[in-house]
Formats: sequence, structure tokens, C-alpha cells
Amino acid sequence: MRYALPKAYPGQVIGLLGGSFDPAHDGHAHITREALRRFGLTHAWWLVSPGNPLKSRQPAPMAQRIAHARKVMDHPRVTITDIEAHLGTRYTAQTLKRLTDLYPQTRFVWLMGADNLVQFDQWQDWHWIMENVPVGILARPGDRISARTSKAARLYARYRLSARASTLLGRSIAPCWCFVNVPMVSTSSTMLRNRGDWVQTLT
Repeated sequence: MRYALPKAYPGQVIGLLGGSFDPAHDGHAHITREALRRFGLTHAWWLVSPGNPLKSRQPAPMAQRIAHARKVMDHPRVTITDIEAHLGTRYTAQTLKRLTDLYPQTRFVWLMGADNLVQFDQWQDWHWIMENVPVGILARPGDRISARTSKAARLYARYRLSARASTLLGRSIAPCWCFVNVPMVSTSSTMLRNRGDWVQTLT
């Protein structure tokens, strides 16, 4: 059966939050709600990624992660999708290229925590991401200063949108990025796994 792509319509501004969501938790939900409010988004998608074959530890089965994510983030403007598994993309830049091809009349904003900005220059084709898709950065515990002084932040400093103008991000032309401080939630997927709150189901 053919995979049904998530619905998107011309003029929508969709924030994309990627990750394994192994498991999804209230921290993910929190930054998504903040992103909807702060970056002028009409909708948000959680891109639940397949397992990385190069890593020894594989995430829980996709169906388990998707089902749990939908319980954590039950919101009319948020879609939980495994589209990356169906597109066969491995890197964020590849995914963004495919999505912009598939949805030419939809505006996308890449969302990530400040911790990711610290090592963003190590991502595959990270310059392409910065120069083709607006990027919304949300502060998370412990990484505010290092994020603001990161290589990506320094190289693209003149394209930074002020936090006071953050709601314009979704309608801005890349390169454009915005860093906002939000009330922080310290929950992490690693903490939940280590605590035994998340157990993989058998496939």
C-alpha cells in the first residue's frame, strides 16, 4: 500500500522537529508548543527517524515510538510522522530537500534545541540547511552560552533575527535564524531510558 504523505496546504508554515523520540517526552511537547507560539508557525511536524545502522544501540520499534509520541503530543496543529523512513533519507539536509520538493508551496522551519546548534557545523550539508530553510533555536538546559558562540552562530551572525521579532521567522527568507529563551524542561529521553520508564516492545 502506498504511504500517505502528511497533509500540507499552500501558505502553511510548518516547523519540523526531528529525532528518534525514544521516547518522546514532555520536553519535546514543551518546545513544540513554544515554537508554535514564538516562530509564527501554523503547524509542526515531529519527524520520528528510523534507527541508525551505524549505532550499536537501536531505538524502540517505530510503531511503538509513533504511538507513544501521539499520546505525549496530542495537539490539533501537530503531526507525528515517520516520513523519513518512507523517503529513505538519512541526513537532515536530504530530508529537507525532499520535503521542499514534495511541498513547493509550503514554508518549512527547522527546529532544534540550543544543544544541537553547538555541534551543528558537524552535520552533513549544514551550510545548505542554513541557507535554504529558516532555523528556529530553542534554549535548553546548559547550552545557552556555548550555542551563541558556536561556529554556526558566528558564521551566520548577520542573518540572526532578534528574539523580539521571532514571530517573523516563519515568513522570512533563508538564511535566517532565531534564538529564543524559553522556560526550560530538563526531562530527556536518556534519563527516561536509564530510569527504566521506557522499555522496548518486542518486534
